[in-house]
Order: sequence, then C-alpha cells, then structure tokens
Amino acid sequence: MDGNGRWAERQGLPVAEGHRAGTKALRRTVEAAIDLGVETLIVYAFSTENWSRPEGEVEDLMEIFGETIQRELPDLARQGVRARFLGRRDRAPDELRAQMEGLEDETAHNGRLNLWIAFDYGGRAELVEAARRLVEAGVEPDEDSLRANLYAPELPDPDLLIRTSGELRISNFLLWQLAYAELVFLDVLWPDFGAADLEDALAAYAQRRRRFGGR
Repeated sequence: MDGNGRWAERQGLPVAEGHRAGTKALRRTVEAAIDLGVETLIVYAFSTENWSRPEGEVEDLMEIFGETIQRELPDLARQGVRARFLGRRDRAPDELRAQMEGLEDETAHNGRLNLWIAFDYGGRAELVEAARRLVEAGVEPDEDSLRANLYAPELPDPDLLIRTSGELRISNFLLWQLAYAELVFLDVLWPDFGAADLEDALAAYAQRRRRFGGR
C-alpha cells in the first residue's frame, strides 16, 4: 500500500493525512475483496524499515493504526472479516498492542475473509528468526521445517502481489511466500485505490499462465 506521502504532498496536506486517507482505501479494498470472493488479503501496513522515518511521522502512524482499529475495522468485522497481525509486536506501544490483540480475539470466529495486517514486518527478519528457531531446536533445515517456523505458518502463499504508486519492487515483503506469486504494479497512489483497481488487477492475474517452474 504505497503512495500515502506523495498523495498528501499533491493535496498540500501533512503526511499524516495521507496515511489517514490510506485507511479509507483499505476499507474500500477489503469490502471490494469480499464482494469479489477473495478469501485471503494481506496488506503491508508498517515495515521493519519504517521505524527509520522521522519520529513525528512514526508517532502519527502509531496513532492512526489505533484509530483504524477503533473506527474502520469493527464494521469490517461485522461483515465477517477475521483480522490477524503478522510480524513483531514488542516494539509497538502498549495500548496499540492491546488493541491488536483485542481485534484478533473479537474476530477469531469470522470466516468470510481473512485479513492479515503486516505490522513491524520484514521478510529478511522473518527468515532470520525462523533460522534462529531451527538452530535453537536442533532441527535439520528444509523447506517444511523453515515454513513451520515462519511468523504465521498457516498463511497461504499469495497468488497475486499488487503494489501501488508506480514503484517496481517488493520491498522486503513476504520474501519466502512470494516465490511464485504473480506481480501487478499500478501507477495509482494508495489513497486513490478502489474496487475498480482491484478488479483490474485480478483481471490481469486471470490472464496469466502459472507454471511454477514447469512448462
């Protein structure tokens, strides 16, 4: 979900307002995914590298995450969305961490759409942590044992990665899980993303022939 800052700059607004506009795009996208029959949606909300942003922006982001959990996600939960967080939590403010845990508990019974929110997540950090666990357990590493030690082993490998804002990279996102995902890059900034953009991306995906290394 990229482009909040550039969107705010073009609107002559503070960066924080771009992030707030991004939360509205998230709600639109989740509701569109429900309508389209998507079973699992993973969104990259905050990366391990995002801590290096200006302190004021990071503080605003933590506040906006809390606002989103309070204002946007409860209604989605009533629509059958199960919300779970992927990544570290120990560096999040105590209040936000409690909100995250509460949302997971409250939506645990839902099954219409699985919404994974990657927070304080980095693909390299996830792989390093998985390797550390294997070493500590004295387990012989292979694909199965490494997957079992990822942050969320039950998370299905994505079929499609969508990146907004025109950037052509995956930025340390799901490095293991994206091995055979199809990639779609869109010029639209995230706050402007909506149902039509999701439909276009899915239509592009539907035209792909997935071979998984075969012919």
